[in-house]
Formats: sequence, structure tokens, C-alpha cells
Amino acid sequence: MIVVVAIIGLIVGVSFPAISAGLDSVRMVSATDSVAALLNAGVTWAERRQQPVELLVSPRENKLALYSADGAFTREFQLPDGIVVEGVQPAVADDPDGIRRVMFTPGGAVPGIGIQLANRRGGHRLVRLDPMTGFPRVESVTTR
Repeated sequence: MIVVVAIIGLIVGVSFPAISAGLDSVRMVSATDSVAALLNAGVTWAERRQQPVELLVSPRENKLALYSADGAFTREFQLPDGIVVEGVQPAVADDPDGIRRVMFTPGGAVPGIGIQLANRRGGHRLVRLDPMTGFPRVESVTTR
């Protein structure tokens, strides 16, 4: 019985890093898909309802939020544990409170912003709004 328990412990010990890496990968994919859906919802609301929508990105709180001008549309997304907002592109030199604000205006051009996410294992993904189509794209990012 001790041998069986030792073998099971050995198998669990060997497979734990792979399982942990898989869970981090699933969290990253889920977070980037959710960020892309949130950006798409903001752009769609602004165009269909003809109301401006403000996007707030707070890297300190790992939170994204959308608010319409009349308050009828609000969406918030808290990133899961282990996933952080690494940056918002294009970079802005003067950002005193650390919160990035972007407006989606009806009939206007979609801002070409990107939100870069990172996980604990060094994985990076960028959710970028395409200014030509208005749809978000998810890109893998390689760091040097």
C-alpha cells in the first residue's frame, strides 16, 4: 500500500507543473476573450444607440469598465487572479492617476487602442481594437 501511495504521489508531483501551466493558459485565453467582448460591446453600444461610451482601464485594480453618457449602459470586468493589465497602447506620458480613459463616439473613428495582458508565467497577449473595422483582435506578444 505504501508503494502505491508513493507512486501516486510521484505522478501527481510530476504532473503538477503541467497542470498549473495549463490553468494559467486557460485563464489568459478567457481573460483576453472577455476583454475583446467588452471592447466590442462598447463600440457596438456607441454605434447602435448613438451615445458616447467611456472606457476606463485601471491597471492598479486590474479592472476595465464601460459607461454610457446617460448611465443606461455600464459594464465592468475584473481580471482573474494571476492576470494583470501590463499596459495600454498607445502609451501616454502624462497619466497622473494611472487610469486610462478612452471615448467611443457614435459616427466617429474607433480609437486604435490596445490592452496588453500578462500572466504569472510570462505569457503576454494584446487585445487591439482595429480602427478600420472596429473589431477587437487578440495577438500573442513576444517579449525580448
